[in-house]
Amino acid sequence: MMNAYDKIYLEDAMSNLAVMLDYGTVAYGDAEKFYERFLVSDISRQFGAGNPRYIGGMSGVELAEKVVEVTGGKPLYIEYRTSGRSASYWAGWAMAYLQWYTGYSFEKINECGVGVPFLLYLYPTYHEADISKFVDTAVAKINEAQEGAVNQLKRRRKFAGMTQQELAEKSGVKLRMIQAYEQNYQDISRAEVGSVLRLARALSCSVEDLF
Repeated sequence: MMNAYDKIYLEDAMSNLAVMLDYGTVAYGDAEKFYERFLVSDISRQFGAGNPRYIGGMSGVELAEKVVEVTGGKPLYIEYRTSGRSASYWAGWAMAYLQWYTGYSFEKINECGVGVPFLLYLYPTYHEADISKFVDTAVAKINEAQEGAVNQLKRRRKFAGMTQQELAEKSGVKLRMIQAYEQNYQDISRAEVGSVLRLARALSCSVEDLF
């Protein structure tokens, strides 16, 4: 895994995402729904890429209100004091570390089942433990989700009794791409529609079966 950005920015990033999520929860009433706003905004991608404007250039409160603004909401600007180690604060803090550590986007991490509900569930067990304990659990869940997705193509191919080369010849999809899908170097759900259709036809299954 490759870290998302230079570690010198990590402490600010963790603090800001923690305050952002905690403030968002207090001001708008639901940690999960507020985090969904963050995910659909370009701010999540900029933050995940280590853009200094977002990970350190504004406070967590300013970040939260910016998220609301760019997702079509009305900022509230309530009076707020950080609660330090509330469940939502810890969830934001831990999520920032996990994203930096894995280098994955917040969106991809969420798609693998490691979202705010999962972190809030882990909070009683992990919030006083070393961050590495949480990371081990989260990365295992991410890997499990990715392996499950990859194995759909692999399982279908093996069920059909084909080698990767045979599937490439029958489908017209390049061998290296099939290898990339099966080894998780490429996400098959983001592949060209034509390629997925040809793979599905070659394997006598539906497109959905490959996801």
